Amino acid sequence: QKKKHPGIPKAGKPTHLNEIYTELYITEGDASDYNNKHDVIQIEDAPRNTVEETITRQEIFTYDDHRDGPIRTVLTKGVAGIGKTVLTQKFSLDWAEGRANQEIELLFPFTVRELNVLRDRSMTLMQLIHHFFPETREAFINRFDDFKAVFILDGLDEFRIPLNFKTNVIVDPNKPASVDVLLVNLISGRLLPSARLWITTRPAATNQIPPEYISRVTEVRGFTDPQKDQYFRKRFPAKRQASAIIDHIHLLRSLHIMCSIPVFCWITATVLDNIMKTHHEVLLPKTLTEMYIHFLVVQVKIKSVKYDDKAAVDPHWSQKSIRMIKCLAKLAFEQLQEGNLIFYQSDLTECGVDVEEAAVNSGVFTQISKEDRGLYQDRVYCFVHLSVQEFLAALHVHVTFSETGVSVLPSKTAGSSETHFYCSAVDQALQSPNGHLDLFLRFLLGLSLPTNQSLLQGFLKQKQDTSDLQNKITDYIKQKVSESCNTERSINLFHCLNELKDTSLVEQIQQQMTSGSLCTQTLSPDQWSALAFILLSSNKDLQEFDLRRYSASEEVLLRLLPVVKVSTKAIVNVCSLSGRCVYSLSSILSTSPSLKELDLSNNVLKDPMVELLFQGLKTSPCALEVLCLCNCGLLERSCEVLASVLTSSLSLIQLDLTNNDLMDSGISLLCEGLRNPQCNLENLGLSGCMVTEESSSLLAFVLDSNPHKLKMLDLSYNHLCESGKQLLTRRVKDPAYRLETLR
Repeated sequence: QKKKHPGIPKAGKPTHLNEIYTELYITEGDASDYNNKHDVIQIEDAPRNTVEETITRQEIFTYDDHRDGPIRTVLTKGVAGIGKTVLTQKFSLDWAEGRANQEIELLFPFTVRELNVLRDRSMTLMQLIHHFFPETREAFINRFDDFKAVFILDGLDEFRIPLNFKTNVIVDPNKPASVDVLLVNLISGRLLPSARLWITTRPAATNQIPPEYISRVTEVRGFTDPQKDQYFRKRFPAKRQASAIIDHIHLLRSLHIMCSIPVFCWITATVLDNIMKTHHEVLLPKTLTEMYIHFLVVQVKIKSVKYDDKAAVDPHWSQKSIRMIKCLAKLAFEQLQEGNLIFYQSDLTECGVDVEEAAVNSGVFTQISKEDRGLYQDRVYCFVHLSVQEFLAALHVHVTFSETGVSVLPSKTAGSSETHFYCSAVDQALQSPNGHLDLFLRFLLGLSLPTNQSLLQGFLKQKQDTSDLQNKITDYIKQKVSESCNTERSINLFHCLNELKDTSLVEQIQQQMTSGSLCTQTLSPDQWSALAFILLSSNKDLQEFDLRRYSASEEVLLRLLPVVKVSTKAIVNVCSLSGRCVYSLSSILSTSPSLKELDLSNNVLKDPMVELLFQGLKTSPCALEVLCLCNCGLLERSCEVLASVLTSSLSLIQLDLTNNDLMDSGISLLCEGLRNPQCNLENLGLSGCMVTEESSSLLAFVLDSNPHKLKMLDLSYNHLCESGKQLLTRRVKDPAYRLETLR
């Protein structure tokens, strides 16, 4: 019996999923790659030039040679709005229509946030299934051992009860328990071990499930650049309109990056379509704040025409609509403060939100669950996307301060002036190491502009000339850019300046770059950060970062680290690396899937620094393939640490240790790692490492142990003697070995 997943009902004319679905970019992921940064920062940090093997939705449960045993539980992660829900819905629809995955006999797509309303109830797994899928009860299906069943748990991060995997063990699907206990036992395989599970979640919640219960991790990266264009061409059949929208987005890097998120594409399409059809004289939005203001206005217009019997030309801001948006904005802020993306009817009531009124604001706010059969004690609600909640939260803070002079933001310093209000918000955002307030801050500062306030005429009271305020805010932000040692945090300040339409610092550097007059020796700290922002905002792929092009110094490297993170190759030669720099590079290695080659030659790396660097290499997200450590002062102890890297780094295939005094004792330690079957090294450079014939024997033994790995071995400028050379040369000529080049 097949059950089609209906999705979340929304107001308006529905469009069939098959008509609008655009393929998503899905790759293999890693459960240990825990990322609790803000969703927008993750999108902005995403690799732009890596080519990774993709997975189709039909292949989610497909067995491959790289893993042991069958795939029971798949965890798919991705930021909010990236397309996880639509992906599972398309999977369900294809199955229900007989298009794919027909080996599955029963499919149960659960929306996890719906389960929150059952938080205080005790029930059996069978009762839970029968309630959400009454067809199973009508078909008298009371056990699933005889069926190939798949459970989809969409949005695990939205479950408001912590999952405790040390909870009571339940193996009987007819034994009652709380919903969280049922989920834990289903995921762990104690309940229905023959069933397969597909779980989706935001990255910050991946650590809720112990890795031993996950068979496969995939990641939804949203739309690639061609897929963004494809989305808009599907959305707008008129070629001229589609091309105009695509051209506009391509001109604005910040909007183009955000369009990796399908929900943002929908917001953008909604706004631009409305402006093009009804406001020919209105400029298309160029900032996020402008985009979300237009989106809010469009939704209020739709609601007033559809539900309030108003004409499209009538004023859309009534006392009723103003009150509703203010209440929703208050709800958005208070729940954002608590870290909640979903809320109950009681939360709405506390903020003065009329439940029935909220239900018709479906473009901004949506009811998740249906109230039926008396099972639900409450209804569950959410905003259509986290960014909409953050925009409304910023709107609440702005309106409250404008109308009362009171800031609802906590502040460590006293002051009630407008300048203090905005500057203290900047300080708070900078104190968040994960950037959780970054997008909120962009919106809040954007709302301070009179031009943006005029877009909300009728909702906001218009202010007089605020140029002095704008100058003070931008000066303060530029001061913070100059003071900040954390360039990643500084990058958001440039986005804030963009929302304030102050591009002077960036334009200054761009003009110097265009004219060829950029003198890196005289750049100030804020100008270095501006250069990093320009490089990151460019449409060009950052293939190679060479510190020597700028200035071989520690301060410059730290300022340009975000550029290193998204580059394919980084050359950091002769710059007297400090422990702080090495720590930062190690952090990049452990998180960046972009960086494939790293050259740290001619830096003195002491043992503690080497250990620190190699920690980054040992993490699974590290994708480094080539590491060059020529003339870095490495000694025997470094080889011991490096040996452990060789057994844990699956990506590293080329290692150059030329001109380090490793000696035979160091090579002996290194060979421990080289002999390990997990070692994938193909090219090894040991030129000028003060090794002798003894090392020849050790390396010959490595080749015997792992004959199909090493292709190139450089032992030039060492003291091997003739017998040592012959010992290795014989293996070059032997077809049983992969070794092709011996120097």
